[in-house]
Amino acid sequence: MKTGEQIPKLSWRENFTAFRATLLLFAVAVIFSVPALSGSGRELDYFSNLVRFLRQFFPPDLSVAPQIMSALGETIQIAVMATFFATLIAMPLALAGSQTIAPRWMNLTTRMILNIIRTLPSLIWALIAVAVVGANPLAGVIGLTFYSIGYLGKFFSDAFESIDTEVSDGLRQLEADRVQAFQFGLFPQVKPLILSHVLWMLEYNIRSAAIVGYVGAGGVGLLLHTYQEFGQWNKFASVLFFILILVTILDLFGEWLRGKILRV
Repeated sequence: MKTGEQIPKLSWRENFTAFRATLLLFAVAVIFSVPALSGSGRELDYFSNLVRFLRQFFPPDLSVAPQIMSALGETIQIAVMATFFATLIAMPLALAGSQTIAPRWMNLTTRMILNIIRTLPSLIWALIAVAVVGANPLAGVIGLTFYSIGYLGKFFSDAFESIDTEVSDGLRQLEADRVQAFQFGLFPQVKPLILSHVLWMLEYNIRSAAIVGYVGAGGVGLLLHTYQEFGQWNKFASVLFFILILVTILDLFGEWLRGKILRV
């Protein structure tokens, strides 16, 4: 722009960008949601109630450490198997849900299936699994597998849609079959994203596996439920302490591994 020239004024329609429209809609949603902040209507000392409750957590009872370690091991096993099965099932669903790979009718059908799966939280999937196979770790694996399929299918399909298909199209023109075009044209591009999503899902499932035990689906959540039922908050605090250690280790390891994966 030359010196002395004025910045052209934009009309209100040009100024009203999608970003500003989103902010406006969010502000309206916040105002509409203010009634959710209303309490019971009684005069309560929230801070005193919180302090009185937290005092029951200290000092943690570390005498239950062996039981906690055993339950954490089962929790990790549940999460690993659920992530493994979900990855195997989500991959073909992601291909069917990708607009750059599959036909439109297949995209819509697959995405609707994934939306239905994601509608139910992990605790509900675990509850359904407990009703089918009983209260055991298998229920946790089944519940978290279904829950993970919904998210991995979505993540994987978005990854496939974000890549350039020229390489795979060129391989098809050279008379390569669909499997070869996928193996050498598409998958090398999405492999870092796929691995990163799988790692994230594993971390998430370990956290979720600590909760699904509340409905009898195995893992450390069963201990949390037992200690909560009997008001043994110092033992409850010990479980939370061990979960914190595990989550911290996973977070540090995941950050390191994701850095390695994304440089592949």
